[in-house]
Amino acid sequence: MISRIIEFSATHRFLVILLVAAATLGGWWSLYHLSLDAIPDLSDTQVIVYSRWDRSPDIVEAQVTYPIVTAMLGAPKVRAVRGFSDFGYSFVYVIFEDGADIYWARTRVLEYLTGVQASLPGGVSTRLGPDATGLGWVFQYVLEDTSGRHNLAELRSLQDWYLRYHLRSVPGVAEVAPIGGFGRQYQVNVDPNRLLSYQIPISRVVEAVRGGNSETGGRLLEFGGTEYMVRGRGYATNVRDIEEIVLTASENGTPIRIRDIGQVVHGPDIRRGVSDLDGQGEAVSGIVVMRQGENALDVIDRVKAKIRQIEPDCRRE
Repeated sequence: MISRIIEFSATHRFLVILLVAAATLGGWWSLYHLSLDAIPDLSDTQVIVYSRWDRSPDIVEAQVTYPIVTAMLGAPKVRAVRGFSDFGYSFVYVIFEDGADIYWARTRVLEYLTGVQASLPGGVSTRLGPDATGLGWVFQYVLEDTSGRHNLAELRSLQDWYLRYHLRSVPGVAEVAPIGGFGRQYQVNVDPNRLLSYQIPISRVVEAVRGGNSETGGRLLEFGGTEYMVRGRGYATNVRDIEEIVLTASENGTPIRIRDIGQVVHGPDIRRGVSDLDGQGEAVSGIVVMRQGENALDVIDRVKAKIRQIEPDCRRE
């Protein structure tokens, strides 16, 4: 009887040691593989459909938001659809049932959005939002010029056309949202008195600028056994190219150009917000948004490594 009790106790101790070792290995694996974040992401699986159309909110609601909402109601595993209309903008939030994969949900939304796009008015631009949630804001940086050689517009251009693309290539990054600075654009300052004297409507100016800033191609021409490509070059690369766009011709055949009815300049785009650094004034900043389900610590480390890699090139700019 005593020998059986001793044998049972030894087996019991072996099982306990085995369970403790398994729990230790599981904890070690979880420490290095589980996603860590300051705030756990418990949000629903949702897909945002963003549309832009320069019309009033009631027109956007009736002709853009409502058709998209009614189309998404028939998608599988959809729990709720919420639409919001603003001046020139439309947001449709498609919320799926718990457990639905985010990329499966985005594919379903694209399928149903394809069927409704044919019924939307011309000029409506529709796209999906990033594959992220409201808790995906994991990193923010500032472009600071200590030399004083660059203004806010130049720093914003560096952010939009160089730094942003490098950071979006980092694994786990869904979007890089710029804040602050001035987005540069070409602006045509039209003189209404000149338009009236030439009897040119403002719509003609818009059509001429759109048509004059494009590239066209034709067929091949063969001369002496050599093929020549027919190409129409009209892509505007500077202010002078836009100034030379022809609007119409006068009675004696003299061309009337953009420069004859106004002035073309570089100017700032309309701003939706500003960014400040330590109360010292405006600054150009960027927000890194993480993809849903990624490890925030790993994404932050990869973003910092990418910034250190491209920082010397930014300094040379």
